[in-house]
Amino acid sequence: MSIKLTTMKRPATPRLTPRPVLMAFGFLMASAALPVTTLSAAESNVIELETVEVKASKKSDTKPIRGYNAKRSSTATRTDTDLINVPQAITVITRDMMQDQSMQSIADAVRYVPGVQAAQGEGNRDQLVLRGNQTTSDLFVDGMRDDIQTYRDLYNTDRIEVLKGPNGMIFGRGGAGGVINRVSKKAGWDPVKDLSVSYGSFDHRRISADYGQGLTDEVAFRLNAVYENSNSYRDGVDLRRYGFSPTFTIKPGDKTEMVLSAEYFKDERIADRGVPAQATRTGALTTTNADFNRRPFRIGDYDQFFGNAKLSPTETETVAFNAAISHAFDNGVQVKNSSRLAFYDKYYQNVFANSPVSTTGLLSLAAYRDETKRENLINQTDITYTLKTGEVEHNVLGGFEINIQDTRNNRTAPTGTTDDNGTFTSTASSQSPFGVPVNFNRLVRNQQSDFTVMGVYMQDQIVFNPQWQAVIGLRHDRIDTDFRDLRPTAPVSNINVTNNLLSPRAGLIFKPSDNSSIYANYSTSYVPRAGDQLIGLTVSAASFKPEKFVNKEIGAKWDILPSLSLTAAIFKLERENILAADPNSPANNILIDGQETTGLELSLSGKVTDQWQVMAAYTLQEGETTKQQGAGNGAILAGSALALTPTRTFSLWNKYQINDTWAIGVGMVSRSEMYAAPPTASQSTILPGYTRFDAAIFAKLSPKWDAQVNIENLTNKDYALFAHNNNNITPGAPLNARATLNYHF
Repeated sequence: MSIKLTTMKRPATPRLTPRPVLMAFGFLMASAALPVTTLSAAESNVIELETVEVKASKKSDTKPIRGYNAKRSSTATRTDTDLINVPQAITVITRDMMQDQSMQSIADAVRYVPGVQAAQGEGNRDQLVLRGNQTTSDLFVDGMRDDIQTYRDLYNTDRIEVLKGPNGMIFGRGGAGGVINRVSKKAGWDPVKDLSVSYGSFDHRRISADYGQGLTDEVAFRLNAVYENSNSYRDGVDLRRYGFSPTFTIKPGDKTEMVLSAEYFKDERIADRGVPAQATRTGALTTTNADFNRRPFRIGDYDQFFGNAKLSPTETETVAFNAAISHAFDNGVQVKNSSRLAFYDKYYQNVFANSPVSTTGLLSLAAYRDETKRENLINQTDITYTLKTGEVEHNVLGGFEINIQDTRNNRTAPTGTTDDNGTFTSTASSQSPFGVPVNFNRLVRNQQSDFTVMGVYMQDQIVFNPQWQAVIGLRHDRIDTDFRDLRPTAPVSNINVTNNLLSPRAGLIFKPSDNSSIYANYSTSYVPRAGDQLIGLTVSAASFKPEKFVNKEIGAKWDILPSLSLTAAIFKLERENILAADPNSPANNILIDGQETTGLELSLSGKVTDQWQVMAAYTLQEGETTKQQGAGNGAILAGSALALTPTRTFSLWNKYQINDTWAIGVGMVSRSEMYAAPPTASQSTILPGYTRFDAAIFAKLSPKWDAQVNIENLTNKDYALFAHNNNNITPGAPLNARATLNYHF
């Protein structure tokens, strides 16, 4: 924004002439005759001074964060708080970072988040590992739960805020190792008119649109839409997805705001569970001898599909409605009420490797069809009030949440198979092994769970003085679960469980300066058995005891420059009462008494100079099972490493603006080796470590046109990206590129 100021020079000494004062000056001056200045025509000439130009950046209500460095967030405290004053590690992936990296998924985004890894998710869902804890349910949108097992697109996402470590006080149930909160694009009065088209390797084809403007002084509108139809580097694998999301923002006054939005999204793809492991090596596995661990099968043959791609479709349909209204009262009280009603309809059918490849080229395959319908109704009310007690400032938050979730799930296996996974034998070279069993009509699972949460919470953000702050809070959740096994021969047909859970949180912050902080934090969270936590597990009354997570963390945050931030955190995360699939028999459960993850996380984000932006993350961690579970060949030994938890990860992205037209980007993603599943006394599969290099070229062609080319895996390295278990391993993509053309109309 520019403002031009033109100043007239004071004329030479004027001639004074007595005149009556104007009546407009009021009764007190009316009776006096005051001298006023009058100018002759010759003396009224003015001299213009040099134009002064004042520039100030205008904050956009449709793009609140520019660049890679975010300063504030509400994810960790439910209040708009400076990140430097949050006593917990949090990473924000901004819209600019997502666009520069051409990110397509949550898995793409978390590459640059310390302490977080993506998992395969059986090729049908987002699945993440946060500080050694796998989850499919700790995903939120605008602070409300979005936990269906599916893939999320980023077309209507402004930024992704990743909170590391459990925090049940803020999010209630879940949040085992942290949460992923997507902040939606919001309608505003700053116009946005963008169209983006991309094409790339393996017939990647995608188009997205973002249009918004103010309709009146009180109402703004925005619409985001996307369509994608792409193939893959994997044989027979493709995806098709499309969605649209309209949003209205209504401001009847300065103190009231209402945001209404909806979304329809459909994702169709082939469920790809990757490649199996090689045949078992001889010898006994120990925690110190990795020579007997399996490796992925022919990882260089990245394209072969093990199973049957045509018989492995997955489809998810999401319909969601959101409403949020906030009002600031004259007495300083602010109230916000948010609601979300979401309907999810999903199925996936897959034929996949269910054993390692033997020395004779044989392996077991499995096949089943899984269907889930879910309805979520969530309502949250937050009340905040700022007050002072003497010299101490308090920002008090109180609130309550109602969450009703109904889930129906069933699974069918092919005719002629006997176990829950529908296992049969094939050869590793077969491209179409599913010869006989083609009818998925043998009922394996048919269950329904009704889940109700009533949560009440209170938090106080305390400022004792400029150097010392604290955050303390407590939440109580009453969780009622009604589980029904609808199979005629079910061993347990109906289970009703009520849990009353207390989740405290306490953090202390010391600020050596305005732009730095040192903190210590303690927080807990619980994961009760409900929804996705029940799917795939053998259910009994004992299995409903919640898991417990305790996070102890110290850290430091430093704004090196106004637009460059460095954070560091040392943490210890303990997990109790873990119900997990048996690595030797995935259809059965094992109860793990405890596991522990300790580590160091570092992150750097923002502008080093006006031309150079960076996003970097480093993690050094160790995750292990604290007690031996089971006996014999199926035992998980004490001290065994956690699955998909590498000791070291590092990522670095650089973007350099050469001039007004051209910019370049260079990135690196690296991790050490990790286990595909918890190692047992008889089997384990290691995913070797790797380092991958990426690059990008950006061109500003005109005020309305810009383009970019993103190149991934510059050295064409063969590597294992991630896994679901010992025999479902996803190979990384070979050298590939994607070109994007953007039009701003």
